[in-house]
Amino acid sequence: LLFFWEYLISPIALPRTEIHRSRFMPVMKSPKKTVVAIVPAAGSGVRMGAGRAKQFLEIRNRPLLALTLETLQKCAQVDAIILVVPEADVAFCRDQIVDPFGLNKVVKIIPGGVRRQDSVRIGVKATGGNYDLLLIHDGVRPMITVELVERVIEAAGKHRAVIAAMPAKETVKEVNSENEVVGTYDRKRVWMVQTPQIFRYGDIMAAHERAVSEGWEEATDDSLLVEKTGITVTVVEGSDRNIKVTTPFDLEMARNILGKNSQ
Repeated sequence: LLFFWEYLISPIALPRTEIHRSRFMPVMKSPKKTVVAIVPAAGSGVRMGAGRAKQFLEIRNRPLLALTLETLQKCAQVDAIILVVPEADVAFCRDQIVDPFGLNKVVKIIPGGVRRQDSVRIGVKATGGNYDLLLIHDGVRPMITVELVERVIEAAGKHRAVIAAMPAKETVKEVNSENEVVGTYDRKRVWMVQTPQIFRYGDIMAAHERAVSEGWEEATDDSLLVEKTGITVTVVEGSDRNIKVTTPFDLEMARNILGKNSQ
């Protein structure tokens, strides 16, 4: 008994106790980054020639814009949505799209600008810096999937700026004002850019502010502005189906694809 008691109170017992305790120390995890989706949908749809803005044309008895928003709504990693639309359609979007389809992640519906670039800048400002990551997605890309949105967000955990894009399938040439070829690009290095695109709030806000102050005009792609500030942009492969509905042919294609998916 004396030997056993000396063993219990000996210094050898202390390290054993410490090692045992360390197994139960809590593991500190990085806090989840908050994500807000900005959906620019303030275009007039001139190229569609439908007499109505393309984002409100219907597929499967739903406006294109509603289909886009429903996917973002389903994505668990998206915390909120800010919708940017024509000023005259703010009430329509609330009463005919957001409320009827139960899109409760839409926290703001705001008037956009003349150009897409202006509308995105307005949407970025409307976040108030309250979110870590800003996911920008065209309102007229209704065939976006939750899986693609999640992959883009996941990549943003490793890279500062991320965009969805597809490898070019055809040869891309540069031409001058006379339609004369002045250069041919290596197709292996050319990607056709899509949305979603995701950026840190400070980066995209600074890029848009510089665009205004330095006259960076007609940026049809937000990543271009970020590139111009010196930030590296990383590509995640998108989807052939993630088309931007701009022309009547695009609309017909979207209706065919989504119609088959619903059968």
